[in-house]
Amino acid sequence: MPNSSDLTLANRLADAAGAAIRPLFRGQWTEERKDDRSFVTEADRAAESAMRAILESERPEDGIHGEEYGKTREGAARQWVLDPIDGTTSFIAGRPIFGTLIALVQDGWPVLGVIDQPILKERWAGRVGHPTTFNGDVVGCRPCLELSDAVMGATSPHMFGEGDADAFMGLAKGVAERKIVWGGDCYSYGLLASGHMDIVCEADLKLYDFAALVPVVEGAGGIMSDWQGNPLDAQSDGRVLALGDAARLEDVLEAMT
Repeated sequence: MPNSSDLTLANRLADAAGAAIRPLFRGQWTEERKDDRSFVTEADRAAESAMRAILESERPEDGIHGEEYGKTREGAARQWVLDPIDGTTSFIAGRPIFGTLIALVQDGWPVLGVIDQPILKERWAGRVGHPTTFNGDVVGCRPCLELSDAVMGATSPHMFGEGDADAFMGLAKGVAERKIVWGGDCYSYGLLASGHMDIVCEADLKLYDFAALVPVVEGAGGIMSDWQGNPLDAQSDGRVLALGDAARLEDVLEAMT
């Protein structure tokens, strides 16, 4: 299980990533497309490099799984999972709703997570067995008495393939009219943990996209699962649900069938 020194280290990683990102935000930087056609910028790579340097120095036995530079010590039981800029398109567009994601995964299970928005200087931190904090203060999800009352978020309609789109639209028809928010990437999960949103439904996520979100949402009293209601781990298929009120999970799963 993670301890206070792990959380202290995760906060230092977030500080280092933010220091690399802030000078480039709305400034001059290079970008290119990766093999999967997604964008990567100079800021993504600088932020991950800064975090990796700290981990290599201070946790040389732990593994590292980063979006930009891949896996190191893949067989280690403890893996630091890094997404230096979750929401690169928002960064490119000058919108401060992207985030740095830092997770500690133990034996395949996310046990610690940080969502850091370095421009607004907003940080959510979650750790198994402890309440989630936002900038140091404890936060919590809000109740949602009916699915039709819910505010739901998703990053983009393009993340839903043919079969996934049908399930998402089934859920969309059940939530409050005109209360579906597009965009936000990891920032939406932080807002859910702080009690401002009720559901996030996404697909085609990688481990570095969702591992940090799980301890944050669940430490705030919410729940995260795959589209079958199973807990998320390193083997999950990337179809992700986050709910602020766990009592609505059966309603959500029913709407998606």
